[in-house]
Amino acid sequence: MSSAQLSLSVMEDLFSVCRLAPDAEIPHWVPAEGFVSVTRTADELSIVCLSGAVPETVRTERDFRALKIEGPFDFSLTGILLAVIGPLADAGISIFAVSTYDTDYVLVKKNDLKQAVSALSAFGHTVR
Repeated sequence: MSSAQLSLSVMEDLFSVCRLAPDAEIPHWVPAEGFVSVTRTADELSIVCLSGAVPETVRTERDFRALKIEGPFDFSLTGILLAVIGPLADAGISIFAVSTYDTDYVLVKKNDLKQAVSALSAFGHTVR
């Protein structure tokens, strides 16, 4: 499926990717609605949420825009994320990916959004 033409939509908001200690509680400032991802591993607690919600004291990378791959997709399909991140990598655009049960989201720095949309469109994807 890596050569499939996909539909993506650009989310309007700015997002941040935060890193907290692996044993940290989920902070009170994490929004209860909207696009939020919380992932805990043995090494860290990683949170993706609206940039405006994140206190300045938190270790974070700010100013990401999110591209939603329009799903849902069956778990048996392969290459969906590769079909998006491949053209972005070829264009030299760094990404942060978040996967959910239904689909994937690819975050790019806001300054790279225009170039990302161009690269995806040139590959044959529809970006709105």
